[in-house]
Amino acid sequence: MSTPLITPETRIKVSSALDRSVGKACLVDGSPETCWTSQQARILPHCRSYALSITCLQGLPQYVQLSFTSPVTPRRILLTFQGGFVGTTCAVITQSQEGAWQELTRIYPEDVNRAQIFDIASGEPVKGMKLVFEESSDFFGRITIYDLMVEGEG
Repeated sequence: MSTPLITPETRIKVSSALDRSVGKACLVDGSPETCWTSQQARILPHCRSYALSITCLQGLPQYVQLSFTSPVTPRRILLTFQGGFVGTTCAVITQSQEGAWQELTRIYPEDVNRAQIFDIASGEPVKGMKLVFEESSDFFGRITIYDLMVEGEG
């Protein structure tokens, strides 16, 4: 049976935050009224306004990194984004007990407001997990997450 793996002791690190009111603690506080929002990506100077693309944004990828207090085996990731600010391509990277980081899988969240569930197959217990959002549905590369849960065996 899967149980929540993010506890008050889990260390959370994020790539950026728009400001303190939308910081990393809001990812897991259980409130539907709070969220984490990354900073806006910066448009690179060589890009012209009519040719903007993801390659013209500096500030992507954005990430959320979790460090668990003891080894865990993640089975599911549950994410609730703000529609329009969704990380549409996400690499799920895990840290082995020896400390090596390795890509486990990729997930592709939809650009919607509802909770989304992603099954992942982590065979070995891990001591860390990093969600790397390589693309965003927001033109400026921002990511907004209202809820993050990871379930599995701990």
